[in-house]
Amino acid sequence: MSTSIENHRPPPRRVALFVTCLVDLFRPTVGFAAVKLLEEAGCTVEVPPLQVCCGQPAYNTGDRATTRAIAIQVMDAFDGYDAVVAPSGSCGGMLSHHYPALFDDDPALKARAEDLAARSHELISFLVDVLHVDKVAARYDGTVTYHDSCSGLRELGVKQQPRQLLGSVKGLALREMKTPEVCCGFGGTFCVKYPEISNAMVGEKSADIAATGADTLLAGDLGCLMNMAGKLQREGSAVRVRHVAEVLAGMGNLPAIGEPDTGAR
Repeated sequence: MSTSIENHRPPPRRVALFVTCLVDLFRPTVGFAAVKLLEEAGCTVEVPPLQVCCGQPAYNTGDRATTRAIAIQVMDAFDGYDAVVAPSGSCGGMLSHHYPALFDDDPALKARAEDLAARSHELISFLVDVLHVDKVAARYDGTVTYHDSCSGLRELGVKQQPRQLLGSVKGLALREMKTPEVCCGFGGTFCVKYPEISNAMVGEKSADIAATGADTLLAGDLGCLMNMAGKLQREGSAVRVRHVAEVLAGMGNLPAIGEPDTGAR
């Protein structure tokens, strides 16, 4: 039986971290966790200083000209790396699924967009599917439930990968929601355009979370996490909310999303 050349290619090791706007501005610990996980998997990680927003807000509102200009900046910033990894399914999906079609009228730029798309990955799927990481050296004493964010799940096929790695975390028990794949109502600009519908959706999600009895909610997209954390806090819930990378990297002792940093560890 012949084996494809693809199977003999070395795994990508020079990795650029696409930090994402929300991680940069609201939850830098997710970026630090991503770097830790990638380095422990044998990667050399760089954070290109010229990176900018992936362009989702402009794209979702139909502003293709602005999105194209942003995409060119992103392609310039991440040129030459073996892989581009984002701790976000939505940003990863933007780079890998939506960039090429922005340049259908420009063959040269389209080729660059396709090249970036082929090198772009969501963090957890990159660890499991590309680097073949099957366990982590972390501990988290708690019961968690996991929300499947829409872009990661539907565009990138991120479903079992985080659950596989969570299964190796000592002290952690996973309790599934009844509907883990149902949208939390964030949807980027959706929650701004349709706040009543968004609030109703996240209300149903918070009830599903509560029904699990879990003390911690995890997901792979910070936008979804911030949306659900806000709802849970407004309802007076004691459920703590974290990005899955923080738990997998052994950083679960840090304040949860929305909690004040008292300096205690």
